[in-house]
Amino acid sequence: MKNRKIFVKTFKPQAVSICLSLIICILIITLVFIFFYRNENIKPPIEIDNEQLISFQTNNYPIWEAELHTHSPSEISRVIAIQKGDNLMGVLIRAGVERGLAYAAIEALKKYYDPRRDLNIGDELQISFYPQTRYQKANKFGRIKRKYSLKSVTIPVSFDRLVKVTLSQEGKFEANEAKRNIRRETIAVSGIIKSNLFVDATSVGVSPTILAKLIRIYSFDIDFQRDLWEGDKFELMYEQIRNEKGIIIRDGYIHYAKLTLRNTKLPLYRYVTSSGNLDYFNEKGNSARKTLMLTPIDGARLSSRFGKRKHPILGYTKMHMGIDFAAPIGTPIYAAGNGSIIKAGRNGGYGKYILIRHNSTYKTAYGHLSKFAKKTRVGNRVKQGEIIGYVGNTGRSTGPHLHYEVIQNGRKINPRTVRIPSGEKLKGAELQTFILFRDTLTKKFSNLKQIKNSSFKENN
Repeated sequence: MKNRKIFVKTFKPQAVSICLSLIICILIITLVFIFFYRNENIKPPIEIDNEQLISFQTNNYPIWEAELHTHSPSEISRVIAIQKGDNLMGVLIRAGVERGLAYAAIEALKKYYDPRRDLNIGDELQISFYPQTRYQKANKFGRIKRKYSLKSVTIPVSFDRLVKVTLSQEGKFEANEAKRNIRRETIAVSGIIKSNLFVDATSVGVSPTILAKLIRIYSFDIDFQRDLWEGDKFELMYEQIRNEKGIIIRDGYIHYAKLTLRNTKLPLYRYVTSSGNLDYFNEKGNSARKTLMLTPIDGARLSSRFGKRKHPILGYTKMHMGIDFAAPIGTPIYAAGNGSIIKAGRNGGYGKYILIRHNSTYKTAYGHLSKFAKKTRVGNRVKQGEIIGYVGNTGRSTGPHLHYEVIQNGRKINPRTVRIPSGEKLKGAELQTFILFRDTLTKKFSNLKQIKNSSFKENN
């Protein structure tokens, strides 16, 4: 009995040691197997098609590791589309760029590009990786494992410009700007007003962007809510910009436009004077631009005129010292002319209010805004057509609209009947140069229309 007790006491520590050793061995073998199995299955990054606007998700490897055969390694490029919530550092790290390299590349970019300001949803980043040959080693099957590191990042900055940061031979990232491969195309269209300008212009292919530009250049003389009648005509020659795939990426300038209102022809030509002034001029060389715009808002309905009316809130007849334009909340409001902001803030029944002094004679006022533009501050200068605020329903108001006033020598006058001084008038040699340019544009429009009509007949 005594010998049995001694045997049990000596056996237990030995058994425990043996079991622990077996467990440790099994764990080591398992970890080694997992390590080699993972390395065998790492694949090189797959290139994403430019047309696939999807975000690429991947494991965060500091350097890309891939299996290739023994032939010469090549660079790997991929395109990643920016989505909501993305930032440049996060996108690069998700794509497999080491954090330190991503930081160095972004720092080099800052000379031409601000990632916090310029990175937009839908931007397509092209990221290139190069194989690091010093990491080459063959596995038991004769394959070579290569590690990939960041070589370059190309980012679009605008429709015609991009910025690229590249790793130099000295191992530093260097940034430079380059032009994008774009094609400019001149488009000529014409039509007759049957319903309204928006419907009839878009039916012949005019984009809302070009239509807004058309309204703006005629906004000094024409009320598009009242002056356009059924049967009136329009002509347009403008620029479209396409990318290397032929896709329209931007609408350019309107070079020529003509509205025919009850047999009255109103042509305008985009022209740069010898002094560098760019403007739209009529056939006589007179600028379409005037001291004040007739309508400081696009696509709005005239909902209340200047004069006596029964006030919709107060309930009694009161002089309405301006005109009202009904429009959805958030519709942009433009400065009617060049000038200085002398008031921007709350103003009683006007709600959020802006007052601009244009010269010693004229001021304009804008009431019931929802918010101000970023640069709308007392003392700041504004240019004609610059966005100063947005339509709202603040103050004494029954619905979203802009209340617009024109003040002449301290007296509020009817904005619809005020005689506003004209802009520049071309004379002498400048006028002769303009006339030649005008005739060239008119001829170009006619030729484009003939080509378009011939093509239409052949296809039908």
